[in-house]
Amino acid sequence: MPEIFGAAVPTPGMPKTCVPWPFDIETSGAADANQADDILQNLTATAGYGRWKWPKRPIVFVSDLHADAEGFLRSLASAGVIQRAEDFSNNFKLTRFGTSCTIIIGGDCLDKGPSNLDLLDAIKALRDTSARVKLLAGNHDLRLLLGVRALLGPRTPLSEHMFIRMGKKVLPLLREVYDRYVDPKADLDNAPDLKACRELIFPSQDWTTTFPEAAATHLSSSAIAKEVNRLTKKIITFEDASLAAGMDLQMLYCAALKCRDLFLRPDGQYAWFYGKMKAVHKSGSLLFVHAGMDDQMSSEISNKGPGRLNKLFREQARHDPFTFYSGNVANMMRTKYRSVDKKLTRSGVEDLHQAGIKIVIQGHINRHKGQRLKTIKGLLHLEADVTLDRNSRQLEGLDGIGSGATLIFPDGEIVGISRDFPHAKVFTPRLHLKQPRRPRNIHLEERGQLT
Repeated sequence: MPEIFGAAVPTPGMPKTCVPWPFDIETSGAADANQADDILQNLTATAGYGRWKWPKRPIVFVSDLHADAEGFLRSLASAGVIQRAEDFSNNFKLTRFGTSCTIIIGGDCLDKGPSNLDLLDAIKALRDTSARVKLLAGNHDLRLLLGVRALLGPRTPLSEHMFIRMGKKVLPLLREVYDRYVDPKADLDNAPDLKACRELIFPSQDWTTTFPEAAATHLSSSAIAKEVNRLTKKIITFEDASLAAGMDLQMLYCAALKCRDLFLRPDGQYAWFYGKMKAVHKSGSLLFVHAGMDDQMSSEISNKGPGRLNKLFREQARHDPFTFYSGNVANMMRTKYRSVDKKLTRSGVEDLHQAGIKIVIQGHINRHKGQRLKTIKGLLHLEADVTLDRNSRQLEGLDGIGSGATLIFPDGEIVGISRDFPHAKVFTPRLHLKQPRRPRNIHLEERGQLT
C-alpha cells in the first residue's frame, strides 16, 4: 500500500489507485441496472432529514474474518492500522493512523477456518495495544454461544437441537479446543460414555413432532418446515462429520465442555469475546451491524437509541437459546431480508432516517469484487464482507489469502479496499449528489485527505 497509510511493507495484491465508487453491474456486482439511480435517489431523499454526520475519528470496518488470522492481519495492514514485520509474522505494532482510528470488527469471527483460536489470539493482541476496538456479533458467533448453552442447559423441544444446528462448520473450532485444552485421559475418564454423549448431543427421536408445536408462537409454518428440514439433514451427517474431524461424540462433548469454560465462564481465557460483544455501533449517520435491521429494531433505535439494542442483546442472549436466535435482536445478525426473516418496511426505514441514520454498513453477504453499495426498501446499505477467509475463497474460486477493509473518514468519504478489485472505491455522498461522473483513476497519493 502507499506509504500515506503508514505501512512501509506492502500487503500483497492490494490496490494502489482509487476510483469514484462504481455502481454498474459488471464492476460492482450490482443486482440490477437501476442500482445507480436508486442510490442517487436515496441520497437526494435522505437529504431531507438533515446533513450527513461523520465520525470524529476515522473508522476501519473489517467483517466476516471466519477464523483466518492472516487475512485479518493483512486487512489491518492494508488499511494502515498496523505495521507488520517484514517476514509477515504475527508481530505487529500500531501505526500513527492505528492509534487515531476506531476498529470495528463486524461479526462472524468463528467457523470455516483455518484457525479459530489463532484469530481470537490476534484480536486479543490488537485489544491489548492502545487500539480502540469494537466487536459486533455475527450469526456464526451466536451459534457457538447458543449451541454450547443448549447442550449444557435444560433440554426442551425448542433448544435440544441447537447444538446440532451449528453443523459441521463448527467442528474445526471444537477440534482446535480439544487439541489445545482437553486432557485426553482425565477429561475423557470423567465424561459420560459414548452412548450417553450421543443422547445429550442429538435431539430426542420425537423432536420433529414436539418442535413444530412448541415453535408455533415464534416462527411461521414455512420457517418451521425449513428448520425441521435443515436439522433432519444435519442429524444424518453430523456424527460422520465429527469422526472425519478426528473426534467421536465423547471427545466432541468434552470439547464443548471446554468451550463453556473458555468462553462462558467469567474467568475463561476467551470470556472477553462474548463479554465485549455488541449488537450495533452507531457513529454519526452510520449504523454498523452484522446483517441488517427490521421494523421493530428500527423503532427501538429511533425511540431509545443504539444503547437500547445493545442492552436487549446482552439481556436476551442469556435467555432460551432458540427464543433468542429466532427473535428480532438476533435477526440483526442473520437477516438477508428474505421472506423468512423479520421484515424491514418503509416504516422501519423512516424510523432509521428519523434517528439520523443514512447508511447501514454490514457484513454477512460476501462479495467477490470488493464492497458493494445498494438500497433495500429505500435504505442505503454497504455490504463489506469481501471474502477474507481462505477456505471460502478456495470454495468460491478466489485465489490467495483475502484482505480488505472499509474506511470512513471524518471529512465525509468512505473508501473500500479489497484485493479482489483493482482500485480502492471512494464514495463521497456530497460529490455524488452534486457531480455524478464517470470513474477515473486517481493515485491515492494525490488524495490529501488520506495523508
